[in-house]
Amino acid sequence: MSLRFSSRLRSASTPLASGRAIVAFTLLCLASLLSPAAHAQRTAKPLKPVTIAVGTQVLNVTYPWLTLPISLGYWHDEGYDVKVITVGGSLQGIQQMVGGGVDFAQLNSTSLIQANTENNVAVRGLMGTGVIDWGVGVMQDGPIKSATDLKGKKIGIFSLGTGGVPLLKGYLRANGINPDTDVQIIATGAGAPALEALKTDRVQALMFWGSALAGFENTGTRLRILFDPAWRALPDFTLGTLQKTIDADPAMVEAISRSAAKATLFATTNPMCALKLHWKNFPRTKPTGADEATLIASDMRLLQAQLQSMKSAFDLHGGKLIGAMDPAAYGRMQDFMLKDGTIKRTVPPESLLIAKPGFVEAINRFDHKAVIDAAKSCNGA
Repeated sequence: MSLRFSSRLRSASTPLASGRAIVAFTLLCLASLLSPAAHAQRTAKPLKPVTIAVGTQVLNVTYPWLTLPISLGYWHDEGYDVKVITVGGSLQGIQQMVGGGVDFAQLNSTSLIQANTENNVAVRGLMGTGVIDWGVGVMQDGPIKSATDLKGKKIGIFSLGTGGVPLLKGYLRANGINPDTDVQIIATGAGAPALEALKTDRVQALMFWGSALAGFENTGTRLRILFDPAWRALPDFTLGTLQKTIDADPAMVEAISRSAAKATLFATTNPMCALKLHWKNFPRTKPTGADEATLIASDMRLLQAQLQSMKSAFDLHGGKLIGAMDPAAYGRMQDFMLKDGTIKRTVPPESLLIAKPGFVEAINRFDHKAVIDAAKSCNGA
């Protein structure tokens, strides 16, 4: 073999063979340069990094509009490398945006409004993703039967920086309780530590959002949920960013929101597929301690609670376009907060939301049928 190899080398060294080799090599290079794959590799732009903050401890199955775009590659296809991080609440999300640590934040409407009315921070809502589904959970067989019974009690909440704090304080004031002197509001974190605080009487009530309350009940704990019925007709969870971000890169803001809208449609079309994809791509968030069927039922209950809030928001904002935000609804929320003393002034409701004409239409401009078909087939879950 070595002899044949040497012979080929000698043959290639002749002028004619050498010329042919050069021509062949040149043609090969030209073909590679002109091939679509090579051209795409040379011209492909690097993905732009984007960070979104969410006020939670665990990015579980209840945030499908933020996790599914990662699982399904929606943001990647738009040209962005998106990272979703957890923070201590809406307030921390806003602080991170102002400080340049994140580009977007998932916000409670109370925090969105307070940022504009109380702190003069130009935060803008991009997508409405939920109504106020918060409630005060107390032991069903305990002595607290109504809001007035909360006087003198300790109330646990995820963090003191969450948008649920002003909501809770307004609820207490409306029921004749001074939230600064008549109760203690204590940060308990979420999940098991919060529930343990309630069960051991370190707190006598827990103020949490709907899917979190459903999670407490998943453990077999029977709760009585206290809330203002008016909350369910008011906007809450909102994907937001700063006005300066909108001004600096409107295409990015639109692309990030469009992928969230696609993911919303996917999750509502096939919740079970959304759950399976979440477990597959975020395995550390999968619950443990029971058989598969029980774990599925547990997480599905959380997801369904969130999807109900998302559907209520969709209906509240017109029932036509995913992520739409009705300024009048945010105006009602603002008036509600002014009445209960949470804010001291109001701003034009339109100024709370992105003012780009046609924005919601643009983020809904994708192949809805393709997303629905993909959700129904659930390939890759």
